[in-house]
Amino acid sequence: MRSNKEMFELILGVAEKNERIRAVYMNGSRTNCNAPKDIFQDYDIVYVVTETASFLKDKKWINIFGDLIMIQEPDKLDQDIGAKMDFDRTYGYLMLS
Repeated sequence: MRSNKEMFELILGVAEKNERIRAVYMNGSRTNCNAPKDIFQDYDIVYVVTETASFLKDKKWINIFGDLIMIQEPDKLDQDIGAKMDFDRTYGYLMLS
């Protein structure tokens, strides 16, 4: 398992090396100092990008985070059940690696 330091270096390194990524921020329990800490806490990361199309077209970019055990694409699922989605503006991946 990676340490917090290794994770933050990876997350920030991806942002720094990719000119399409303009900002990165974290939300979720890790940003709440009152949330209990445990080994199961995940990293809720948001990359703010100049465009989404290239990230959706070639999903190999996520391999830098390691071997994926699981990936979900909730926005795609919402679209599949008829929700109006604008993938040019936003898209989310939920990954476990």
